[in-house]
Amino acid sequence: MITDIKTYLHECAALVEKSLPEALPADWNIPQQLRESMLYSLEAGGKRLRPALVLAAAEAIHGAAAAARQALPVACAIEYIHTYSLIHDDLPAMDNDDYRRGKLTNHKVFGEAMAILAGDALLTHAFYLIPRAARLGGVNAEAALDIVEDLAMLAGARGMVGGQAADMQGEQGTTSIEELEYIHLHKTSDLIVFSVTAGGRIGGASAEQLDALRHYGRNIGLAFQIQDDILDLVGDEKKLGKKTNSDVEQQKVTYPYLLGIEESKAQVKRLTREAKAAILEAQLAAPDKLLLIADYLVQRDY
Repeated sequence: MITDIKTYLHECAALVEKSLPEALPADWNIPQQLRESMLYSLEAGGKRLRPALVLAAAEAIHGAAAAARQALPVACAIEYIHTYSLIHDDLPAMDNDDYRRGKLTNHKVFGEAMAILAGDALLTHAFYLIPRAARLGGVNAEAALDIVEDLAMLAGARGMVGGQAADMQGEQGTTSIEELEYIHLHKTSDLIVFSVTAGGRIGGASAEQLDALRHYGRNIGLAFQIQDDILDLVGDEKKLGKKTNSDVEQQKVTYPYLLGIEESKAQVKRLTREAKAAILEAQLAAPDKLLLIADYLVQRDY
């Protein structure tokens, strides 16, 4: 079954990768280097997990494949947001990384100023794509309004950006397990919560089902980040597309640092188990893909 979900995720990634450059209108008069910088990072590959979760959640509610097709613009929107965050994360003022997914980071190719502007442009374009989907008839207007509200909250100061700020502050002093959980929940989990609830809204989820999706997203997001912390210590650099032990070199406080490798692995399993339980209790018509994605994240090695 894990082979099946890998195939599904590869199919989602291919669909999203085709759609990402198409979501930036070719007839818009954009400075050429800005367009190139945006597309350089958009087309750099990656797991495309967040858009896959949008598509899987949309289909899960009523088992309708059509809902996944309607959700594609929103799936692209979250990848635009995720890509902007990576460009900015890699900057010298933040993580100061030279490589991302095996390629030179954006600022190494286009310079810091253009990298910042490309990130800004990707961020704002995400908010164009969601109402655009409603205008084209794929998403009803009320759902689009809720999705925009969620994205502004979960990607902003209350969400991902707040988590990034706490991460930077944590690097300057001692970080407790509670502070580290806050960082991971907001820096990573919030965009995953957005992804599954946005897909759920497009699929017509009830309030109770949206709550279950939030619980699922929170837990697999936290498990995903703990697994990243583990892989930074024991992963394969070729598979990861970046240096291992970077957290150690930057003296970052991580779950393995605070709890040890074995307890960190146990946390990943517990969070995954609770995430799956939430989905099973939600009475979704087609929960299998969400359940298998949760299992896949525990077993991934990159």
